[in-house]
Order: sequence, then structure tokens, then C-alpha cells
Amino acid sequence: MTLAAKDPLLAELLDLARRLARSAGDLQRERYETGLQIDTKSADIDLVTEVDQACEAAIVDGIQSARPGDAILAEEGHGGDRKDAAIRWIIDPLDGTVNFAHGFPRFCVSIGIEVAGRRSVGVVYDPLLDECFEAVLGEGAWLGARRLQVTKEEELGRALVATGFAYDVHDSENDNLASFRKVVKAARGIRRDGSAALDLCYVAAGRLDAYWELKLHPWDVAAGFLIVEEAGGRLADFTGGGPDRSGREVVATNGLLQSALLRKLEPGA
Repeated sequence: MTLAAKDPLLAELLDLARRLARSAGDLQRERYETGLQIDTKSADIDLVTEVDQACEAAIVDGIQSARPGDAILAEEGHGGDRKDAAIRWIIDPLDGTVNFAHGFPRFCVSIGIEVAGRRSVGVVYDPLLDECFEAVLGEGAWLGARRLQVTKEEELGRALVATGFAYDVHDSENDNLASFRKVVKAARGIRRDGSAALDLCYVAAGRLDAYWELKLHPWDVAAGFLIVEEAGGRLADFTGGGPDRSGREVVATNGLLQSALLRKLEPGA
């Protein structure tokens, strides 16, 4: 059994997102560990390659051809975002660009879709492992024929937790290092893999028990948020309130670890 949305509109959106994600992933796999043109954006460690651009252009062209009335928010600026559109695509064509540029095998395509302002479809495709994480609102999160479920771990001391660092880490005092120190002392293990979308999917899949990060963007989290929720996980900002769609503060857990992790993230804790 694989995910097949019952609602005809969501089924159509899922099928298109799945095909576009896999097509972009094929390009990434072909160009992996080949010569790349690498540029920088907001900081010297914020990279973009011609593969990011090509993947995004292909995804946006595919959406506009099939659904010209939909809004598109994409990391590299292709497409057009409109607040009045009923359907909005939120795209990270290559999440983990620094990894990709260095030949480190942790990157993916992330496509989230909002319908009437609600997270409704999410697809995250890892081209090297050929793993496609998918979710539809109310119909669960899936990896192929496997329905995803978060872990039942209740103790932070037995938890495997992931995090990341923003591109302004060299210059900002709000650098996540204090939180990292507290969590690494409390958890069984901590990982920093460089792909927020995959970290969220790994919480959903039970490969991680929890994840937190600062200063992300909507395209980093749109698909992963839905996948976590549909796998039974919980999302919050650092106050414990609902997660900001912008990705400014992200805490994703199995729910059972939410309070313990949030306490470690409190300033001065």
C-alpha cells in the first residue's frame, strides 16, 4: 500500500508534486560529485549552485504548465507568490546545498502545498537513497508502503536529537550554540546533518526522536511540518506555541519529549 489521497484535488496535487520531486532528484543524482558552479547568497557559507537553479526552474515550469493559477513560493525566486491564490506551492529545490556542493550525501527536494491556507500535501525526496516521504492532510505520512509513526521515547537521555545552525552563525550572538551545549549534555546523541527537511522527515519516521533549529525559511519546513504532524508528532516554537510558518523557531518531537526539550531551549536554563 502507498499513499493515495481520497480527495481528488489532493490526489492530483500529490501526484504532480511526487513526479516533480523525483524529476528534480534525478538531476541531483546525475550531477552529484561532478564539477559545479558555486555562488554565495546571504553569507559565505550560504551556497547556491546551477543545480539548485535548474531544479527549481524545472519544478516551477511543471507547476505552471499543469496549474497556471497556483501561487509559488520558491527559494531561488522562480514562480510568483500571491496571497489571494487558493493553492500555494512552497519549494526548496535542493535542501542541503552546502552538503551537495561538498559531495556530502545529505540533501533532498522539498515540496509543500497549502490549500486555503492549510498544510495539505508534503513531499520530500532523497535522491541518493531513493526515499520519498509523503503526507496528505488527514491521511497519514508515508515512506513507500510504510506508514510513518514517531517514536514513543519518553526520556531525553535516551533520545537521538538533531539540530542545525543558521547561515549567520559566524556573526550572530543568537547562534544556537548555548542550546546545543545543553542538549548534547542531556540527550543520548545529537546529529547535525544539514538538511532541515530530512531532519523533520526522520522525526516522522522514528529515526530521530526530536529536532530543533532557528532561522529557517518556509521552504525548509512546509513539507516536513505536515509529514511530522501526520506521523503523530508535535511542532512548536521555543515558547511551546504553534510553529511559525516562517521557520523562525522550530521544535519537532514525538510529543512525549516536547516539554523536556523545550526546557533545554529556554534562555538561561
